[in-house]
Amino acid sequence: MAEERQNLLDEEGDISSSGPRNESGPVRPMSALCDPRRVLHRIFVLLFMCFLGFGSYFCYDNPAALQTQVIQDMKLNTSMFMQLYAWYSWPNVVLCFLGGFLLDRVFGIRLGTIIFALFVCVGQVIVAVGALLDLFWLMEVGRFVFGIGGESLAVAQNTYAVNWFKGKELNLVFGLQLSMARLGSTVNMNIMGWVYNRVADLVGSTGHTTLGVSLMIAGATCIFSLVCALVLGYLDKRAERILNKEQGGTGEVIKLTDVKDFPFPLWLIFIICVGYYVAIFPFIGLGQVFFIEKFNFSPPEARAINSIVYIISAPASPVLGFMVDRIGKNVIWVLCAVVTTLIAHMMLAFTFWNPWIAMSLLGVSYSLLACALWPMVAFVVPEHQLGTAYGFMQSIQNLGLALTSMAAGSILDNKGYLFLEVFFSACVCLALIAVVMLYFVNYLRGGNLNLSASARAKLLKGSDSEVERRQRVSQQTEEKLAKLRPMSAFGLRNRYLSRLGAQRHQDPNQARRQNSQVFCPEPERSNRVAHTEEPVNADAYEEHHAAVEVRIEEESDGFADDVAEGPYVVHGVADDEERQGQHVQQVSHGQVGQVDD
Repeated sequence: MAEERQNLLDEEGDISSSGPRNESGPVRPMSALCDPRRVLHRIFVLLFMCFLGFGSYFCYDNPAALQTQVIQDMKLNTSMFMQLYAWYSWPNVVLCFLGGFLLDRVFGIRLGTIIFALFVCVGQVIVAVGALLDLFWLMEVGRFVFGIGGESLAVAQNTYAVNWFKGKELNLVFGLQLSMARLGSTVNMNIMGWVYNRVADLVGSTGHTTLGVSLMIAGATCIFSLVCALVLGYLDKRAERILNKEQGGTGEVIKLTDVKDFPFPLWLIFIICVGYYVAIFPFIGLGQVFFIEKFNFSPPEARAINSIVYIISAPASPVLGFMVDRIGKNVIWVLCAVVTTLIAHMMLAFTFWNPWIAMSLLGVSYSLLACALWPMVAFVVPEHQLGTAYGFMQSIQNLGLALTSMAAGSILDNKGYLFLEVFFSACVCLALIAVVMLYFVNYLRGGNLNLSASARAKLLKGSDSEVERRQRVSQQTEEKLAKLRPMSAFGLRNRYLSRLGAQRHQDPNQARRQNSQVFCPEPERSNRVAHTEEPVNADAYEEHHAAVEVRIEEESDGFADDVAEGPYVVHGVADDEERQGQHVQQVSHGQVGQVDD
C-alpha cells in the first residue's frame, strides 16, 4: 500500500496519452466518456455513486410509509412496530467503528461496497418474507441484517467520492449524494402507500401477504443499488489499471483509547447530536398516524406532510451549508436550529395550526443543524482523532435512536401522541441546554467554535505560519547540531580540567605554579586523571577529583551551549577524538599544557 493514495481526479491531460497501451503498438485514444481523466466520465461515475445508497434510504423508512398497514396486517402495537427501527440501529452501534476498518483493511473499497449492498438486499428480502409468512420476528431479523449494510454502505459511498473527486467538486458531490438520499426517503413516503393499494387490488384483499409483496417490490431499489455497486467496482478497477492508481480507503483511524482524551466541548456536541436526532427520526416514523388522528388528514395527505422534512432538506442542505461556510458562527446556527425545532414540536403538540408550518420549520432546522453541528467536531479534536470522534458520535447516535424508538412506541401505546410530543420536546430541551453550555464553555476557553469565517481563516493561517516557523527553526537547529561531533566522557573530562586551568590562570600565584606543571597521561586508567610533577596534598587532590566526577555530567549537558560561547583563554579544549592517546606536550610560559584526548 502506498504511503499516500492519490485521487482518481487528475488534471485533464492529452487524450492521446490516456488510453491503454498495447505491448506492440502506440497508445489507443479513448473517447471522453470512457477516459477516467475526463469530466464526462466522472459525471457518468457520479450517477452510480448517487444511486448507490438510493435503495438503502428508500427502504429504511418503509415502516413509516406503511405504518397503519404494518400495525394492522401484522397485528402489532406501536411499541412492537418501533422495534423495526430499533433493530436497524443496534448493529450500527458497533459497525460505526468497524465499517471503515473493514473497507480499508479487510475487503477493500470495491469488494466491501458490494458486500454491504448485498447485506441491504438480503435484509430487505428477509423483511418481505417475514411479512409474507406472518412472522414478525423474521421481519426483525431482516431489519437487523439490513442495518448491517445500510450505514457502512454510506461510508463506502463517501469513500468513492473522495477517490474520484477533490476540492470544490467534492463539496458539490457530497451535496448531491445527500440530496439523492433524501430523494429516496421522499419517494418512499409518497409511493409505498400507492404500491400497497395496487397490490391489494391484484390480490383481492389486504393482509400480511399484500404487505409482503409490497415490501418485496420495494426491495427492487436495493437490487438497483447492488447493480450500481457492481458497476462502480468495475469502473474503479478499470481506472486503477489505466491510471496506475491504487484503490483508496476511508482514511479513518479508529482508536478507542482516544475517547478518554476527548475534550469537554466534544461531549457537549455528542449530547446535542443525540438529543436532537432522537426527536426527528422516531417522530417521522410515527408521524403518519399522528397527522391522521389529530388533523384529520387523509392517508395520502399525511404521507405527504410527513415527508416534507426530507423534501426541504434535499435542496436546502447545500445552500445552508454554503451559508454556514461563508458566515461561520457555528454555535449560533446550531442554537437557532435547536430553538426552531423546539418551537415546531410545541406547535404540533399544543396547537391546531396548519402542520405544514411546523413541518416546514422542522425541515429547515434539520438541514441547518446538520450543516453546522458535524463540522464542529473537526474544530475541537486533532486530525488524528477525527475518525474516532466521528465514529463514536455516530455510534451513540444509533444507540440513542434504538432506545428512543422503543421508548416512543411504549409512550404512544400508554399515553398517546400528546405525551409523545412532550417527550420529543424534552429531548430537544436537553439539546438546547447542551448548546447553551457549549456556547459559554467555548467563550470562557477562547475556543474557535463560534468564530466568524474570516476570523477562523486568519487563525488557521496563523497556525500554518507558526507550524512552518517551528519546522524551519527545528531544521536549522538540526543542521547546526549535525556539525558538532560527539565527545567521549574522557574528552569531556579533559575539557573540564582545561577550564579549571583557565580559572587558575587568572590568579598570578596559580599561574606561576602552573608554569612548572605538566599533565601526564596514565595509560592504565581509563579516566586519565591529570597529575603534576610537584607533590600535591592528598586531601586536596581527592576533593578536586570528586568535583570533577560530579560535574562531568553537567558539562555533557551544556556542551552545545559552551561551544557557542567562543574560544577560551586556555587552549586546553580537545575536540578531536581521533587524536586520543597522544602525549601531552610542554607549553610555554603563561599557558596550561594542551591535553590531546
